[in-house]
Amino acid sequence: MRDHYQDELEIGAVVAGFEECTTGKDEFTHLSHLTVAVYYLRNLTPEQAFEKMRSGLFRFLDHHGVGRTKYNEQLTLSWLTFIQSVIKQMDPNLSLVAVTNAVLERLGDSRIPIEGEQTK
Repeated sequence: MRDHYQDELEIGAVVAGFEECTTGKDEFTHLSHLTVAVYYLRNLTPEQAFEKMRSGLFRFLDHHGVGRTKYNEQLTLSWLTFIQSVIKQMDPNLSLVAVTNAVLERLGDSRIPIEGEQTK
């Protein structure tokens, strides 16, 4: 298993880059999305995490001049639900770093198909 993060400061930097829109649109990868989602789910209720992710994604898209049509509400909700289910299987005493690394290891190469999307 590869450790993506060594400490919470690294995770905080990813979250701050997303929230402050200082991360470039091409630098905000799938792993970055997962990192922010884990951070939110560990610090907020699932409903609050969804709202924060949703508003953050809109802000990020607007800041980088990307149309809001890129955002998919069902996909965001599905990912957060999926990530939450993975987190619930872990020891609740694990650190944010350990949980984030485990989620990235498990879901870093995953996709969630959305209804109506053709599989390739």
